[in-house]
Amino acid sequence: MILREMLAEDLDQVMEIEEDLFHVPWTREGYFTFLTKENTMFLVVEEKKQILGYCGLLMVLDEGDVTNVAVRRDRQKEGIGNFLMESMIRLAEEQGVNTIHLEVRQSNETAIRLYERLGFTRDGIRRNYYENPVEDAILMTRGTVA
Repeated sequence: MILREMLAEDLDQVMEIEEDLFHVPWTREGYFTFLTKENTMFLVVEEKKQILGYCGLLMVLDEGDVTNVAVRRDRQKEGIGNFLMESMIRLAEEQGVNTIHLEVRQSNETAIRLYERLGFTRDGIRRNYYENPVEDAILMTRGTVA
């Protein structure tokens, strides 16, 4: 498995995963816009030229917001999401980010457990944040020890 920055050429495979996993997927244009910004970090894990998963982070000063984390349905539960998140956290810290925020569907217990293992704590709820189906978002934050 290779970890690297997401490139525009990856968007065909990224969109396949995005559209398979999410009820309200990001658009190709949305990804492309973020890939051109300097304050974002989008990573992919690939194996034999096949994208297995990806994640993104929007950085403002010393804080980051996770935009998305996704792993191909047929490769979930192999530790790829954990590898992506650990890598993103480490790279963000190297760039001076010391607090990372995210939101996750309340029903996504697998992701919540992953984030808690990575040091994120629950710190709020956004009511009816998600669509299709309407669902609350759990807000989580991970800060580095100063």
